[in-house]
Amino acid sequence: MSILEVKHVKKFFESKLVLNDINFSINAGEILGIVGLSGGGKSTLAKIIARLIDCDAGQIFLCGKDITHEKSTDFYKNMQMIFQMPEDSFNPRQKLGKSIAEPIKNFLGGENLQKRVENLLIEVGLPKNYANRYPREVSGGECQRAAIARAISVNPKLLICDEATSALDVTIQAQIIALIKKLCVERNISCLFITHDLSILKKIANRVLVLESGQLKTLEKSNFKEVLQWN
Repeated sequence: MSILEVKHVKKFFESKLVLNDINFSINAGEILGIVGLSGGGKSTLAKIIARLIDCDAGQIFLCGKDITHEKSTDFYKNMQMIFQMPEDSFNPRQKLGKSIAEPIKNFLGGENLQKRVENLLIEVGLPKNYANRYPREVSGGECQRAAIARAISVNPKLLICDEATSALDVTIQAQIIALIKKLCVERNISCLFITHDLSILKKIANRVLVLESGQLKTLEKSNFKEVLQWN
């Protein structure tokens, strides 16, 4: 069964066609990588799938349900997003534990919240007392781990990672990539991993597509400048 299906999606910004007839699917437990040059429409595609912006044509199906024009936020139980700048995705005046607990309360109920948050922090490699820290009190890598804990807190079927490691140094990048891959395998989570760095996808993706000139292509049919470094 496909967890995510994207069918004939188009997006214009003013008169410019940014995404042109985008089609792909992600199966249960699969990690699909989408790579492309900066400014090529990757983040636009992620935002369309996450219902942060509308497409101009096409359809998005999540777990078999058409969410293309969905107004309710109920589908976020099945889909969560991890952003490039984790500190910007947290309320700076709110402790990390409270932010991680919010989706649990919204979708799963509020029993044993403290223990559940602590277990999530441990699962992503953070001490449980980080629940009492503010985003400004942790490093970028630690903040991204907390963001991952929040994303997996509702047991989603799909994670969307939009340049989730590009703001981190190389050593921390490798740790976060390994963590995301481990969680996807252990929890049977599908993942759409979007990046401008093809070398990252060697470590995590089961399959790779290239977003080039507004269209998705296989590696073999792409002119992406780093393709030759894949082998």
